Amino acid sequence: MGKPTGFKEFDRKKVEWRLPVVRLNDYGEIYTEPDEQQLRTQGARCMDCGVPFCQSATGCPIDNLIPEWNDLVYNGRWKDALDRLHKTNNFPEFTGRVCPAPCEGACVLGITNPPVTIKNIENAIIDRGYAEGWIHPKPPETRTGKSVAIIGSGPAGLAAADQLNKVGHTVTVYERSDRIGGLLTYGIPNMKLDKNVVQRRLDLMAAEGVKFVTKADVGRTVDPKQLMAENHAVLLATGATKPRDLPIPGRQLKGVHFAMEFLSANTASLLDSKHADGKFISAKGKRVVVIGGGDTGCDCIGTSLRHGCSELVNFELLDKPPESRAPDNPWPQWPRIFRSDYGHEEAVFKFGHDPREYCILSKEFIDDGKGNVTGIKTVRVQWVKKDGKFTMEEVPGSEEIIGADLVLLAMGFLGPEHYVSEILGLELDPRSNYKAEHGKFTTSIPGVFAAGDCRRGQSLVVWAINEGRGAARAIDIYLRGHSTLPAPGLTMGSALVSTT
Repeated sequence: MGKPTGFKEFDRKKVEWRLPVVRLNDYGEIYTEPDEQQLRTQGARCMDCGVPFCQSATGCPIDNLIPEWNDLVYNGRWKDALDRLHKTNNFPEFTGRVCPAPCEGACVLGITNPPVTIKNIENAIIDRGYAEGWIHPKPPETRTGKSVAIIGSGPAGLAAADQLNKVGHTVTVYERSDRIGGLLTYGIPNMKLDKNVVQRRLDLMAAEGVKFVTKADVGRTVDPKQLMAENHAVLLATGATKPRDLPIPGRQLKGVHFAMEFLSANTASLLDSKHADGKFISAKGKRVVVIGGGDTGCDCIGTSLRHGCSELVNFELLDKPPESRAPDNPWPQWPRIFRSDYGHEEAVFKFGHDPREYCILSKEFIDDGKGNVTGIKTVRVQWVKKDGKFTMEEVPGSEEIIGADLVLLAMGFLGPEHYVSEILGLELDPRSNYKAEHGKFTTSIPGVFAAGDCRRGQSLVVWAINEGRGAARAIDIYLRGHSTLPAPGLTMGSALVSTT
């Protein structure tokens, strides 16, 4: 604890985003360069709590040693802070940019004051590590002679690959797309996570010995049974890529798309040609309706604004969240409160108002007579508590048609696609995910493991890293009978973290 009275002396001050008037003109990251003294001051606000809930189960799923590196940053010991950060997190440059920071929601200081800017400090540590040349390839000194095939190159697959490679196993990651990274590459827009940041880490992993194979659609162009035969273990990290649909009349109309169709095509075209190839769904000059909130909905808003949409509205089925914690949402739970993300801020700048409309239900997509969407028939709803449960009721007389030329469905995901599991005859859980217990990660087929969203359902990047690290340990035990890799849930810098 660098400054015992720091939490009383200093106010929270986060690293600012670039101004909307500037950032809306490009796809560069929204973040500004942090000021070192500001970060050290924010580190001083950390109270070094007796029980640091920020790194507990309600805070950080990968048990980041947050009070330790807050103190190290406050004292200017950046390289030591980087070492502590890498003890638990394979990819702090990803979580420092895109994680919603449940650690801040569980910060003890947050009971009475705004929490420590943990996410900003984490991101600054890793970026400084790269800038100072402290991060360089560290391939394992010896190989075990065991090989592992990982299907899927999102954060879960990459975390598992990184861990397994560190202990000497030969790891090959298979990705069906033309680029490695999964949702890190094609699911998260460039303004939130620059793809050079992703590639920087991938280059490091490749230099350490991890093999990457793109355009390898396991289950279609690559036989998963052959991967089982050629390797000592297989990890399924395919993600939860089946989107939730909106099967109302008019769903077949042109101009109605899943959010990921829109976002992934935009990123691919940006990376391939800076949009010169035209191979993306353009929102330019269109009335855009985004159905569904959350990060994906916000990303659709930010991307549509950069295209130059003429109008923009975001439908939310639920009530507007409260400004502060409700009585049934106490600390250290994640605070379910009203927030404005980068896309909402940009929409306010562009159109003068928040794009979100709450308690609105879509009933029908309207046809322009030529097979194109031209609007959405909606009705307002209210949430009424009956017998202890909230039920939705339509508000009589609130029907309305809202004009739309482009509708983006951002309502979450239902689970993994099943063409791999069907070939393997894999057992599924009641939610259609691959059945495998957390901590063991073993599926119904010996030697086949599962981790990430395909096992637990749609979740956060930081949870995917937790799962990838845990699966790596389970696979290591399966292959060698023991493991020095850390188990999920270990905290306080366990001695088992000896190989990172």
